[in-house]
Amino acid sequence: MTPSSSHSALRDLENLFTPSPLSPINDPLLLKYGIELWLKRDDLLHPIISGNKWRKLKYSLNDALNLGKDTIISMGGAHSNHLHALAYTGKLLNIKTHGFIRGEQPETLTDTLKDLQDWGMQLSYISRSAYRALRDYQDHFSLPGLKPNEYWLPEGGASPLALQGVAELVKEINQPYDILCTPCGTGATLAGLINATPNNTSVIGFAALKNAHFLIDDVNALLPAPHSNWQINLNYHFGGFAKTTPELMCFIKQFAAITGIVLEPIYTGKMLYALYNLISKHTFKPGQRIIAIHTGGLQGLRGFNE
Repeated sequence: MTPSSSHSALRDLENLFTPSPLSPINDPLLLKYGIELWLKRDDLLHPIISGNKWRKLKYSLNDALNLGKDTIISMGGAHSNHLHALAYTGKLLNIKTHGFIRGEQPETLTDTLKDLQDWGMQLSYISRSAYRALRDYQDHFSLPGLKPNEYWLPEGGASPLALQGVAELVKEINQPYDILCTPCGTGATLAGLINATPNNTSVIGFAALKNAHFLIDDVNALLPAPHSNWQINLNYHFGGFAKTTPELMCFIKQFAAITGIVLEPIYTGKMLYALYNLISKHTFKPGQRIIAIHTGGLQGLRGFNE
């Protein structure tokens, strides 16, 4: 985003962010297989607006500000990282936010929902069928009943503008690599990586939810042109979205003990478990360098303690 095209309020906000480092994973197990694994630490971008949440929000926020919108409406679950980042960003930018929350209002609000309320987001609880119907509206102006001052942001911030923010992540990687990996929820981060990565580099998404074949079509719909250097691995969902197993939780604990890096079990934890498992099966060639994206979302860990 050039200074001439970026809104001044957004430039001021971005000054609060720190660079996202690229960290080697120094695990003897990886050396055994001759694989070099690095982690792009987008979880360290900002204490609250971290990871791919910011990458996907940035250019949509800029678009809304430049269009003179004062309210952003979006959707998510009771532990949504996307809504969490949006609500806090709205507070900092003095933009009103409104979130459609999947399911009935719980008797006791989750920590995430409490944060959303504290940061001024208006919450509307809707049925799961009504929530699914919202997924049909992909353009910022497409939500029925939208007022002139309102801007619609699809689930997870998955709009074509999200690809521009993710592309900046790729530009920050200052060393050659063979494979680039990311967890997948809506597929927007994966699409952004594919679109910004040379065709001689493989890009792998790891689906965080069960029966996620639809993500292939969703990613293709976001891409401005076809690409052939990518795939989505559907085999490491651990039972479904936000589902875990003792084996996954044990891996996350051991990974933190070895590396000092905290993972959450919804997205990044599943991806890294998958990578370790695939490496142990000799899926990758010795000498290859893999870069994986830590997509943040550590606030979601609170949901496993509620």
